[in-house]
Amino acid sequence: MTYAEVEIETVCDTGSGGTPSRAKQDMYFGGIIPWVKSGELRESIITQTEESLTEAGLNESAAKLVPKDALLVALYGATVGRVGILGIEAATNQAVCHIIPDTSRVDHRYLFHALRSKAPFWLSQRVGGGQPNISQGVIKKTKIPLPPLSEQKRIAEILDRAEALRSKRRAALALLDELTQSIFDEMFGDPVSNPKGWDDSRTLADVASIGSGITKGRRTSEPVRAVPYLAVVNVQDKMLDLSVVKTIEATEKEIDRYRLKKNDLLLTEGGDADKLGRGTLWNDELSECIHQNHIFRVRLTTNDVAPLFLNWLVGGQRGKSYFLSQAKQTTGIATINMTQLKAFPMLIPSRKLQDDFAKRILRIEDIRSSKMSSLNELDQLFASLQHRAFRGEL
Repeated sequence: MTYAEVEIETVCDTGSGGTPSRAKQDMYFGGIIPWVKSGELRESIITQTEESLTEAGLNESAAKLVPKDALLVALYGATVGRVGILGIEAATNQAVCHIIPDTSRVDHRYLFHALRSKAPFWLSQRVGGGQPNISQGVIKKTKIPLPPLSEQKRIAEILDRAEALRSKRRAALALLDELTQSIFDEMFGDPVSNPKGWDDSRTLADVASIGSGITKGRRTSEPVRAVPYLAVVNVQDKMLDLSVVKTIEATEKEIDRYRLKKNDLLLTEGGDADKLGRGTLWNDELSECIHQNHIFRVRLTTNDVAPLFLNWLVGGQRGKSYFLSQAKQTTGIATINMTQLKAFPMLIPSRKLQDDFAKRILRIEDIRSSKMSSLNELDQLFASLQHRAFRGEL
């Protein structure tokens, strides 16, 4: 059965919020009215917010109260296209589109799943330069299939159950992440204050060679060939995302200069301030690969430091604390340069302790890999269910 499609604006009210003047912080902020920002939309039910407004902040700005069970869509920012459900009455900022369904025609849980399925389309409609956005107009005109209300509730229940399984897998992965961090803290202490008194006399430049990568758009008269190269999006926190790996034309000299080797630590030079220092180890995932100029390559030159320990030290609290103190920041985006990275203050426990840490972490990573495979299978199942649901095939 194929369901008729309707534009969102025909079955829902939509709008956006606002931000009171920060110049009147004490007057407008810190009240009892929850205030949702776009970064808080992560495909979940929102029951609390980072900030709140006073009555004056609500009344003297473009912010407006949105009822419980409304849907929220991030219009721009790091979470653009993400959807959330309000579990409370709240206001939003201008980067959030609120969607209030006509409950006589649309079930809010069904609408949640239908909107999530539109994320790829919305992302394809983004406009703008440094901070691409999707407009309310695009969202209003987005079409969704609209079966009878009873069928919507049946579909939502099926997708909710599948989503609950995925959530359990993600929760298990989060617990493993907490376990690995606990192991690090137990073995080495707080890496910022260094209560165990580890050797901190050396910098990163003293234990590793550090280089930047290849620049796009450069010119050369020498023969070139296509070679895979890592972009910033490929380098995540202690993991690589190789779902999409681009190629670049490079000379043999360039390929030799920028070729990645096993246990190279890859660090992004910039990004969201709270994620600065994001990096992971290269483990010869591809037979040949180079990296772009916005990624630093850190290659150890001493046996005093284990690669996995280095990844955790630089990518952990010591790295974040140091980089944030040194970085240039603009509108929430922070960047570090080569000089700052070379000056990173190391902590160097005994190599044996570092190796013991690596063994424990690798055992946990084996478990994590198994659970991640299970999550990927559930993701594929969910995508199939979602596709069939909106085609009337469930």
